[in-house]
Amino acid sequence: MKCTKSAVVGVLLGMATVTGLLAQTAAKTPIKIGEINSYSTMPQFTQPYRQGWQLAVEEINVSGGLLGRKVEVIARDDAGKPEEALRHAVELTSNEKVDVLAGGFLSNVGLALADYAKKNKKVFIASEPLTDALVWEKGNRYTFRLRPSTYMQAAMLVEEAAKLPAKRWATIAPNYEYGQSAVASFKELLMAKRPDVTFVSEQWPALGKLEAGTTLQATMQSKPDAIFNVTFGADLAKLVREGNQRGIFPKTPVVSLLSGEPEYLEVLKGETPKGWIVTGYPWDQIDSREHASFAASYYRRFSEYPKVGSVVGYATMQAIFSAIKKANSTDSEKLVTALRGLKFSTPFGPAEFRAIDHQSTMGAYVGKLSLRGNKGTMVQWRYADGKAYLPSDAYVKARRPADAMK
Repeated sequence: MKCTKSAVVGVLLGMATVTGLLAQTAAKTPIKIGEINSYSTMPQFTQPYRQGWQLAVEEINVSGGLLGRKVEVIARDDAGKPEEALRHAVELTSNEKVDVLAGGFLSNVGLALADYAKKNKKVFIASEPLTDALVWEKGNRYTFRLRPSTYMQAAMLVEEAAKLPAKRWATIAPNYEYGQSAVASFKELLMAKRPDVTFVSEQWPALGKLEAGTTLQATMQSKPDAIFNVTFGADLAKLVREGNQRGIFPKTPVVSLLSGEPEYLEVLKGETPKGWIVTGYPWDQIDSREHASFAASYYRRFSEYPKVGSVVGYATMQAIFSAIKKANSTDSEKLVTALRGLKFSTPFGPAEFRAIDHQSTMGAYVGKLSLRGNKGTMVQWRYADGKAYLPSDAYVKARRPADAMK
């Protein structure tokens, strides 16, 4: 069968036209990010978080978007349940055809999403879940974590805890992955610095169901010199109120994870226990250029001051945007390559994802709780850069699966 020269030229021109139209269509298709979070169950954190990522998306779209395309975030509420998060992940990837998954608040939800990301080869930026397992024992090629882990924040607090004369320690933590991980890291790191300490009590209340009186009574029966607390949200408020009424706080020193965050201090108000050593966010006292610019933009947009959730939401999107720009693609494999060692900006300053375990170097603020008027605040604080609190490569290799290193 013969083919004339004009026919060949016609076919080629037709193919070029189709290719051009497809390219134009692709250019108009938004880059989609599927965001899954506990919006209904943890609104004090996730509402500011949503506003943080909304600000980042609005800014990138005003500047022209990414790769010539607008960015669209499709958000879903997991209600704090792993099964709901997985249902949404399936819908977002199958029906909405999202390019990247992001979010997660509770650690068990984050682990479920990470497993889904691994099985479906879809990049997942875990914004909030703090469990160490997310990047170590259950880490995988497609999962990257933004916030400093329980190990990192425990290491920050241990620096201060080791200075206390306390030798007998008690722990109070919610009985699920995050609480268990935080206590394990704190014990390991404190005993390494202070071989003379012992842990005389461990209390494991169910998340959201703390019986403060019973828990504190059992804790104080062991006569601890100090307490490591991991409760948050409504459980934290119950614990503080009961401890204040019993005269336990501030008499007994407490080292507490996350308790200096505005989300929780706004609830504690005048009941904020003075002297607790905490990780948190003294937003009204930070004067760095990056933070000032972010805080001003956030206030202009939402008429309120930022919280930790605001910072995390904003930084999550900044990390995703930087990865897409570096990869010049939304292909998952190219994004993985781009994310390993990726440098990106946050309101706390520059950060990067460590290649060996996909943990971000974003840090946290460490200080003490105090009262200003009838409001809780942080004093004597410092910024703890996350890169200074990451474990060694050898430590990671002993805990992270070999196939997750590839």
